[in-house]
Amino acid sequence: MSRQTEADEQKRARLAAALRENLKRRKAQARARRTAETEATDDTPPAQAETLRS
Repeated sequence: MSRQTEADEQKRARLAAALRENLKRRKAQARARRTAETEATDDTPPAQAETLRS
């Protein structure tokens, strides 16, 4: 393997790891948002929920 190819391979590995970490973080954020939205709608009493929909 040439030196340039080795450097390219290391760069690809770093980028792949960064992409995996980014995906994990974004999925965790999406789950947290979904949970917060669910809790917000569940905590609203039915009378207020009707008023908010109007």
